[in-house]
Amino acid sequence: MIGLFGGAFDPIHFGHLRAALEVREALGLTEVRLLPLNVAVHREQPAADGALRLRMVQAAIAGVPGLVADDRELRRSGRSYTVDTLTDFRAELGPDAPLCLLVGGDAFNGFLEWHRPRDILTLAHIAVMRRPGSVLPRDAELREELERRRTERPADLHAAPAGRIWLQSVTQLDISSTRIRRALASGASPRFLLPDAVLDLAEAAGCYAGPAGPALARESEFNT
Repeated sequence: MIGLFGGAFDPIHFGHLRAALEVREALGLTEVRLLPLNVAVHREQPAADGALRLRMVQAAIAGVPGLVADDRELRRSGRSYTVDTLTDFRAELGPDAPLCLLVGGDAFNGFLEWHRPRDILTLAHIAVMRRPGSVLPRDAELREELERRRTERPADLHAAPAGRIWLQSVTQLDISSTRIRRALASGASPRFLLPDAVLDLAEAAGCYAGPAGPALARESEFNT
């Protein structure tokens, strides 16, 4: 089973990487594909261009088994809708291969507002990455969907191509891309919040110099 974890990755940091690794190990995923988005849907557009964000993802996971950079959203024009990405994977892998979409807890709370959310559940399972102490969605319709589809057995996800929901507690790391961008814009060092190789690329490009954008509740449909 392949895991799919997309987002702005503007820049990618240890919060993203640790969560991806923990879900991969918990569910026995063959690999997790990290997909930098092209055109954001639920946030301001990334400060760094797609080519640089892809290079930062590649640098962050270099030598890490089971984590793979995937550029298909950057190669597709228009908004980076999750359902389009999953449809592309289905065309590549066939209808029976189990796929698991990794989604941050905050993003999942707004899942029914996504583009064609019901279709997403026909294309993939969802692994909701929850920080310790987080609460289940307050929306009654989403809670009903969660309870109907939730499983606590990884084998259930491997046995079907799509349609189940898994709740995964992940290590709480108080790191955000917004915080990193602001540190770089102000001349402060964000070292130890992200891999050194990623920081070196960001500093060399100078893409985060100057005023940083406002903090955002959801950086993408996938992001933590």
